Amino acid sequence: MKCKFFVSLFAMAFFFVACAQNNSNNQSTSPETVSAAKFKEAIAKPNVQILDVRTAGEYQSGHIQNALQANWNDAKEFQDRTQHLDKSKTVYVYCQAGGRSAAAQAYLIEKGYNVVNLEGGMSNWKMNQLPVEGNANTVQMRVIDFDKVIADNQLVLVDIGATWCPPCRKMQPTIDQIKKEQGKNLYFLAVDGGVDMDVMKHVQFEALPTFIIYKNGKEAWRKQGIVEKGEFDKVLSTK
Repeated sequence: MKCKFFVSLFAMAFFFVACAQNNSNNQSTSPETVSAAKFKEAIAKPNVQILDVRTAGEYQSGHIQNALQANWNDAKEFQDRTQHLDKSKTVYVYCQAGGRSAAAQAYLIEKGYNVVNLEGGMSNWKMNQLPVEGNANTVQMRVIDFDKVIADNQLVLVDIGATWCPPCRKMQPTIDQIKKEQGKNLYFLAVDGGVDMDVMKHVQFEALPTFIIYKNGKEAWRKQGIVEKGEFDKVLSTK
């Protein structure tokens, strides 16, 4: 009888420990949503990751300073861009009213990120009279001007990107190095992925970032996403 009693006590103890561990795990991964004031305080720290999960158009109409952008409603775009986020740092997400960012938060938590959601989204942020950046009135690059640059230069590297695009930002050091090394031999043309819609349609753009090399007025090479510097060097050095 004593043996059965101790076995029973051991089983009960194991059950309670397991439950406590499960509760602890659930608490650590439970979605956290904070007020605009707390969100503002948190993102004021250096090197934070802020993610706007609205469309590029919504982003351009007004966004939080230093925010990256990945459209939650475009599954491929969202996956492509967010894979470049740093899992060692908290991701602070927001949308317009909080619904899309809550869904994005759940997705990112499943992927192993620590994510904090802005309660009420951008609408709540603005209601609290917190600062917003945007360039909705920026003039687009004209297609005729784009074509003239391509026609007037023997070697052109077109970079279709944006400061708010995670892989674009990751590619910036590589692009800077290419510009430094190529010097006067290469004409570098930056196309704003959130503004220059007519040009992007003209070149049949698909995803950010996209890099296109033109030689003597004709497209010689194109690639999207993360590109190794050696690949650029190989194409640029080939006549």
